[in-house]
Amino acid sequence: MCVLVRVSINPVYWGGNTIMKSEAVLYRNPDSRTHSRILLNRAAICNGGRSLAAIPCFNESITIGTLVIKARRYVDDVLVIDDGSTDDTQNIARDAGALVIRHLNNSGKGDAVRSALEYARIEGYDYLILLDGDGQHNPEEIPDLLAPLKCGQADVVIGSRFLDTKNDIPVYRRFGQSILTMMTNVNSNSTITDSQSGFRALGKNAISLWDADSDGYNIESDMIASITGQGLSIREIPISVKYDVPNKHKKNPLTHGLGVFKKIVCDIGYQRPLFSFGIAGALLVVAGLFSGVIALSSYVALDAIPVVPSVFCGLCMVTGLMLLISGVTLNYISHHFIQKSPVGQKKV
Repeated sequence: MCVLVRVSINPVYWGGNTIMKSEAVLYRNPDSRTHSRILLNRAAICNGGRSLAAIPCFNESITIGTLVIKARRYVDDVLVIDDGSTDDTQNIARDAGALVIRHLNNSGKGDAVRSALEYARIEGYDYLILLDGDGQHNPEEIPDLLAPLKCGQADVVIGSRFLDTKNDIPVYRRFGQSILTMMTNVNSNSTITDSQSGFRALGKNAISLWDADSDGYNIESDMIASITGQGLSIREIPISVKYDVPNKHKKNPLTHGLGVFKKIVCDIGYQRPLFSFGIAGALLVVAGLFSGVIALSSYVALDAIPVVPSVFCGLCMVTGLMLLISGVTLNYISHHFIQKSPVGQKKV
């Protein structure tokens, strides 16, 4: 038997809090929590706080049932956020024993994660585990992610695909992920090895403080910047990953990567203008000096002013110095006015 609770959203307020920004329906299976706790007591795994595994998904009817059944062995509850699926995802997830929040329209991973986060806050969970619904992640590794949280060693634990040398990751994915991770680390002053991993666990502090104010697949990088910006700690552990799944990545990897890259660059420009403007300005100044040396050498040798190197030198020097001055000015404004305001602090 299933209890259906229709949540008329746009937005919805539950207990004084906004639960999600799109229309949704929450399905609750009254037997799932009892059965899950029987498994937990048998395995003696999840002591010291209530845990929720949240699975954002879109049209994952092939894999979602198995994921829910496996995840229920290691957590108190499993929540599936069905982001406007047109297949039987929600029914299969519910029959497997999951709570289901259904977005009536496909609004992206960012909204799905926000729904999970708000549900975890409202229901008072101590731990929130996020994993993808396409079957790439192994729910049996959930205890590994929870262990550092329960021992007080971290506020967020990220499962890194690149710490496990056995993972057979396609070269193009490894290259793209390394660039996004490098940019994420620059933006957040962190040393993460896998910034785009969707398999991660949050402790109580992270659940309370993370605003999840981002869209789509930017959510992973934005979480790292937000968590580190608020002084919370992040730890990585190796995980396995499987790319041979029934439903491949729903977005083109190149389009996805460029979108995330653009967002990170914009964030760096907002958070650290001296760094972003300074690098461009310094490169132009160096190019201008190099061109100036060539122009001067030509003038000494030929007793004539070379037009192209001279003009290029002037343009580079002027533009580079303007960027450096802009970076210094914007950096001062950012640190003394924007980031000290409540709105600016939220953007960190």
